[in-house]
Amino acid sequence: MEETETMQNQNDHPEHEEQANGREREHHHGRGHRNEQGHAGHGQRNFWRAWRDERHHHGHGRGIPAGQALSPKEIEAWREFFHKTFGNWPEEHWIFGGRRFSPWHQGMDSFNPFVANLLSKGGGLLPLYVLHLVAQKPRYGNEIMDLLAGRTNGQWVSNPGAIYPLLTLLERESFISGEWEDPEKRTIRVYTITQAGQEEVTRIKTIVLPKIEETISVLQELAKDLQGQEMESEQIPAQESEAGAQSSKEVL
Repeated sequence: MEETETMQNQNDHPEHEEQANGREREHHHGRGHRNEQGHAGHGQRNFWRAWRDERHHHGHGRGIPAGQALSPKEIEAWREFFHKTFGNWPEEHWIFGGRRFSPWHQGMDSFNPFVANLLSKGGGLLPLYVLHLVAQKPRYGNEIMDLLAGRTNGQWVSNPGAIYPLLTLLERESFISGEWEDPEKRTIRVYTITQAGQEEVTRIKTIVLPKIEETISVLQELAKDLQGQEMESEQIPAQESEAGAQSSKEVL
């Protein structure tokens, strides 16, 4: 009976139905807006995933091979996406505007400055890793550069200006020995580890490997701490929502 009377009252007052429908539309619109904002927030927490989605959406492809130059259109798309996220251009950002982030200024989104800091000149890891690669089997310069790009998943791409002087240094130190594949053409020089080089790479690993493991541990701890702050910021609104829902139930 009560249900019948309620339905009758609604039929007698069409404006009530319209208001109810309006509230329902507003509720769904609001919920959709929150979902959209939530997705945007997630994109901000994983900027790179959001950029890949954006790139694919605009038909720029899912990835650019390591070391491949980007087209002007791809560079512009990247810069526009960065500007939309941060409100300024990559080279003007207070952190990312520095020289070590310069590949980002030109849209090289695969570049990882944290990996590059370890492998770039002065980073300390590149000489050991190059010596390690030559210790595995005889190598030539371009092969080493390709291996470095592959092993870092394209996050750091070496260049001849870094690799060949290093190979010359290692040869001068008698850690490797180089021979021309074709002595007449002298286009490809193949390097082989020496006994002294094998002993040296073994010694250096005893120093560097424990420190690499420590670095991984520190980075994991820092990442966990940063992720924890994100989780806390998500939990607070959720807890407030639950508290509000509980309060509404108590009123009802």
